[in-house]
Amino acid sequence: MQNVVTLTMNPALDVASSINSVAPEIKLRCAAPRFHPGGGGINVSRAIRFLGGASSAVYAAGGHIGAMLAQLLDGEGIDHHAVPTLGITRESFVVYEQSTSLQYRFTLPGPELSAEEWIACLETVFNLNPAYLVASGSLPGGVPLAFYGEITRYAREHGIRVILDTAGDALNHALGKGVYLIKPNLRELELLAGEQIRDETQIRTAGRRLIADGLADVIVVSIGARGAALITSEQYLHLHAPVVPIASKVGAGDSMVGGIAKALAEGHDLVDAARLGVAAGSAAVMTPGTQLCRRDDAYRLYESVVISA
Repeated sequence: MQNVVTLTMNPALDVASSINSVAPEIKLRCAAPRFHPGGGGINVSRAIRFLGGASSAVYAAGGHIGAMLAQLLDGEGIDHHAVPTLGITRESFVVYEQSTSLQYRFTLPGPELSAEEWIACLETVFNLNPAYLVASGSLPGGVPLAFYGEITRYAREHGIRVILDTAGDALNHALGKGVYLIKPNLRELELLAGEQIRDETQIRTAGRRLIADGLADVIVVSIGARGAALITSEQYLHLHAPVVPIASKVGAGDSMVGGIAKALAEGHDLVDAARLGVAAGSAAVMTPGTQLCRRDDAYRLYESVVISA
């Protein structure tokens, strides 16, 4: 398996709990919390681990919450490299309302990083000599919007394939710099294409146009319960997700990226990689709270992912 490194500039301690019903102005007594290390790249590394692969997770971390992240990653057997920060790592909180089966997700902002701190993150990543670099998640304050773009440009020059999973200005500043693969959802694809997308023909047309414009070599569009669309300059495939019981949608996207990265690093082709990604994403929605995919579920569902042109 080729070396996979994930980068998380804005990690979080994910806290998940449940309650019968949510109401304002009263004290809400939740069930005992569950804690997981979180943030885009960290979750991708965790998904790769749960699928039987290996990667190295690089992340900025500070304070007691950063220390707890490291402890949790140790417990899951993940190779990780924390870059110390003065600011305290953020928390995210998910509450499952039992009476309605709805989820309430609260995400706090991360600490602002100094130039020395985010430069140290870059140095740590490239000292690990990745073949694939998965840069995932939001950028905290203090990190320039061109951050992912500069990473991608440098990686391309050194033969490193960048898988980028972010949104907004952080994504826009990276496109055209040599990104290998991006994984937008439908709404994000609309923003990139500058038009409303209503059907599969428009997904294919928009994706092909973005690739022709040099925004990325490969686009995997996440389309929820319908699975994903794999788009290259020469190929368009719809990978239909199997029907599964939904416990929580948290972590499905990161599990999909983890499945794709693991398969590519093991030498599988793009179609097999996207297929495992769809299976891992489907497996993730079967787990409660902030849990990710389970290996047995993912590989069982892999056989049920139907591919059509």
